[in-house]
Amino acid sequence: MSITPAQLRDLASRADALCSEARALYADLPAESPERVHLQAAHHAAEWLKRAGEDLVRAAGDLAQFRALSEQECGFPWGVCPEHGNTLSSMANVSTCRVCRRTWNYDRRGQKCREPVTWKVTDQVGAETLMCDGHVLGARAAMHGAAFMRLDVGQEPDNLT
Repeated sequence: MSITPAQLRDLASRADALCSEARALYADLPAESPERVHLQAAHHAAEWLKRAGEDLVRAAGDLAQFRALSEQECGFPWGVCPEHGNTLSSMANVSTCRVCRRTWNYDRRGQKCREPVTWKVTDQVGAETLMCDGHVLGARAAMHGAAFMRLDVGQEPDNLT
């Protein structure tokens, strides 16, 4: 099942509605009511629901941003092997990876890269570049001190010096 930002926003809306209902129940009790002490847990639950709604809205935004990035093309002015990077040779309009021997029936090396963006690379001065798996292989070798962040959910930045 694929989770959508809209589903997360719907859950956030439902959490907000539950929060409002729980707050209203607690607020309607007179301050001197003996039940009020026993409903403290309900009051705390309302606060947790409020925070849950905020977190769900934030998660929806993060997911939407991730999906937008993952649908972007790398766009470097030359193509690479998606698995091995800058290992292509081309002859007679056919490109071949010198490592895995995979072939493409066009000059892949001579065309703009159309692989999906999977990495954000930040160099030592803070300039950011989005790139695919194949291009990041060359960047790792050439960009000392850069930070490489995989754009998959749950991945931590990989700082290389």
